[in-house]
Amino acid sequence: MNNQLKNKVVIVTGASSGIGKACVEEFALHKAKVVFCARNISELKSIEKELTEKGHDVVAFETDVSKRDECEQLINSAIKKYGQIDILVNNAGISMRALFIDADLAVIEKLMNVNFWGTVYCTKFALPYILKTNGSIVGVTSCAGFHGLPGRSGYSASKFAVNGFLESLRIENLKSDLHILIAAPGFTQSNIRKSALLANGKPQGYTPVDETNLMSAGIVAKSIVKGVLKRKRNIILTISGKLSVLLQRVIPKTLDRLFYNHMAKEPDSPFK
Repeated sequence: MNNQLKNKVVIVTGASSGIGKACVEEFALHKAKVVFCARNISELKSIEKELTEKGHDVVAFETDVSKRDECEQLINSAIKKYGQIDILVNNAGISMRALFIDADLAVIEKLMNVNFWGTVYCTKFALPYILKTNGSIVGVTSCAGFHGLPGRSGYSASKFAVNGFLESLRIENLKSDLHILIAAPGFTQSNIRKSALLANGKPQGYTPVDETNLMSAGIVAKSIVKGVLKRKRNIILTISGKLSVLLQRVIPKTLDRLFYNHMAKEPDSPFK
């Protein structure tokens, strides 16, 4: 633990559970001032209370990142509270589990609105302040943003879009000290599979995989904080994640079959 992040102002979206919650806790441990948001205000307030009682400087806001006005309000609230923004962690995201041919288009639209537009909106309003502090913008994407996942077409599309957006933003700001980190976890212990949308738009409600041996959200959060401190460009997490990104470059057709077979073996797989 060091003091590099002491009194830095950090915003974390999608922070009511999983990686987002773990990021709030990890940045707070580094003595940063943390503004965090999600739609579940009761869970957010519980996290806020717990961390405040431990002496951390944190504040929660109810925010739906798919709504432009709420993203702007989040950034304005952070500025009103602390006067600056040093780090933005775009973590809010939802997934899906359905074949594209079966999925209601509203499912794809919702994923793009939360995963892609949520990142764009928050980044747009926070960027002028982060440029002033030579700060960092983090996109918590996925290995699905490097090679499409079957049954997750909308999710993969949104993550590819986020990767492209952040890479473009990085190049546009080459002459500034803006730092952009693309963090791509592999399969991680989180709530994302339980809340994944089915073809009809309803949450799946359970996880189809054994999460016992998956990387914990806490480890992902530590990696993200380390990536910010070292101002890394990209981090690919989990062995399977690193392997999939590598194989996508050298034997993509083989990787297609591996992904297909893996997803087809899941309980209640959408593959017929």
